[in-house]
Amino acid sequence: MKILAVCGNGLGTSFILSMNVNKALKVLNIDGECKNMDLASAKTEVADYFIGTPEIMEQLQDGNKKTISIVNMVSADEIQKALTTHIVGEK
Repeated sequence: MKILAVCGNGLGTSFILSMNVNKALKVLNIDGECKNMDLASAKTEVADYFIGTPEIMEQLQDGNKKTISIVNMVSADEIQKALTTHIVGEK
């Protein structure tokens, strides 16, 4: 499974989020990898899920992309709950 953590510039916020998503994937025993990317590049990328702040996910939404909104990028609990709801819940 390919997950992209997205922020405006693809640097700080998305990098921190991608690290925390990868940790959560291991805890939840979900086979996947999260990488970070900027918003402009993410608009042309293909991934199973895109994750980021609600504002960024709103700009990324095109009707086809599966997005996951996260408010607190460093909250392991929030990230795990979001992944469980969106990924595990779809299986």
